Amino acid sequence: MRPRNAARLELARALGGAALAPVRYAAHVPVRRRVLSEIRQDVLEGSGELSPLPALDLPQDRPLRVLVGAAEASGEIHGANLIRAIRAQAEAAGAPPPEFAALGGDRIRKLGVPTIADPVARAHTGFDGVLSSLPYYVGVIEDTARHARVVRPDLFIPVDSPALNVPLAHAVRRYGVKTCHLVAPQYWGWAPWRVHGYRKAMDLSLTILPHEPSWFSRHGVRTRHIGHPLLDDLAEIPVTRPDERSSVLAILPGSRRGVIQRNLRWMLDALGPLRQAAPAAEVRILQATDEHAALIRELATGHEVTLACGDLHGELARARAAFAVSGTILTDVLHHRLPTVVVYRFSKRLESFLYDHVLTTPYFASTNLLAGHEVLPEHGFRGRGPVEEVRAQVRAIFEDPETRARAGRELELAARRLGPPGAIARAATHALSLATDSSTRGPLA
Repeated sequence: MRPRNAARLELARALGGAALAPVRYAAHVPVRRRVLSEIRQDVLEGSGELSPLPALDLPQDRPLRVLVGAAEASGEIHGANLIRAIRAQAEAAGAPPPEFAALGGDRIRKLGVPTIADPVARAHTGFDGVLSSLPYYVGVIEDTARHARVVRPDLFIPVDSPALNVPLAHAVRRYGVKTCHLVAPQYWGWAPWRVHGYRKAMDLSLTILPHEPSWFSRHGVRTRHIGHPLLDDLAEIPVTRPDERSSVLAILPGSRRGVIQRNLRWMLDALGPLRQAAPAAEVRILQATDEHAALIRELATGHEVTLACGDLHGELARARAAFAVSGTILTDVLHHRLPTVVVYRFSKRLESFLYDHVLTTPYFASTNLLAGHEVLPEHGFRGRGPVEEVRAQVRAIFEDPETRARAGRELELAARRLGPPGAIARAATHALSLATDSSTRGPLA
């Protein structure tokens, strides 16, 4: 198939999926409760046991050809680390250095890897509407398919971002390229019917949460469990536990402008009476960078708070408890075993509807999914929300000894299930094993 036709076919597939979404949702409604029950059981039983690492037998007579796909910044970080890990494993095996190409930006180009396209830069500029963005992404798929047709890589490793990477995987498999997805998508939480197309796109999916292997296996997806890649970044940061003498309440309103705008003022307003009940509390808003410092100061006008930018983990290590929006920050909070209340405010009625009627996971906070029960109180809502309940919970995790002790025990359990560092190295081993396994060949899709 010509690359242009492959790209058009993926566009048709995506548009058809969007058109059928209401029908699929209607079919999902009667079984949602059963699906939710199954996932709840997966969450309870997920041990976090890592998949055994295969012995590698890399070719000595030629370099492996590997295509890596990153569509946004966090995926590019993992992609760059993966390239380093694959190079190191090839060198250790005495094999020729692999030949890489990628979709990505400067982080990957600095490794000497040529890029076919840079969707990361596109993600930075923001989307200007789905329809106006379609020509760009169809072009990315066509260019990637052309590379696959000419170069015939041994393996395509897309990183996260299933909205782009699943169509890319479908396209390259038309040229016999094997596919290994780093970071299995959270289809178990939203619109699980998408897993059927995913199964056809991926030869192997690498899971990072303990309950995911069971869920994907039940839907016919071949997986290997590698643990969470974010732990690689935390490997050199000491694990801490809150100092009971601390008076610091850490506020974590997110790292994106829109999320901060939606959540921070609500969070500070909810804390008002707490400041009267616990006047010694020192409320500190934490940010990894100063990118949104001006916005945060504006939103915090009238509140007695301190903004701390830069030393995120140092600040978390000095905190007594946290009040956070849901997101990857919860992994950092877990690293410091901080009792936390989690909120996420929806900006649109559709988001609220999806949360109430489509969500098929018992929890959205990653720490709760790890523990198998609600370790951290979590609240998803639109509008005013459960202000009084949240306020009482924040006060409890800050002041009540029994609540704090129970949270500490349960956070230790969640951390154990998250697994050890080294996920990217394990991902590289499983990916290389797939690339050299003659019994698994990326079939024409």
